[in-house]
Amino acid sequence: MKKIIFTEKAPAPIGPYNQAVLVGNTLFSSGQIALDPATMELVLDDIETETKQVMENLKAVLEAADMTFENVIKTSIFIMNMGDFARINAVYGSYFNEATAPARETVQVACLPKNVNIEISMIAVK
Repeated sequence: MKKIIFTEKAPAPIGPYNQAVLVGNTLFSSGQIALDPATMELVLDDIETETKQVMENLKAVLEAADMTFENVIKTSIFIMNMGDFARINAVYGSYFNEATAPARETVQVACLPKNVNIEISMIAVK
């Protein structure tokens, strides 16, 4: 049985999906982009700021499911420009303990929702 996870501390869905779904002990998050949950405005100052907003949105979803980044077992990172990888990775890496960091893939894509530069989704297990 699935449980829908929702928090006002992360952006409300902008389509027919939920922020995350918990099935048993496994949380599947939807992809997050750099929307400020308070204003629903994009935070696109630079790639570091954009990545930090994405990670903070994911953190809020994890907390709504009583989890932390330590529970994350897999991430998918979609970026517009692979040239931004090192800068994205520096921000992303600050949220994890390198010794227990999750599996992941990082993929350059042609376009993302609202023409953002990065989107990240996660799978976490309690």
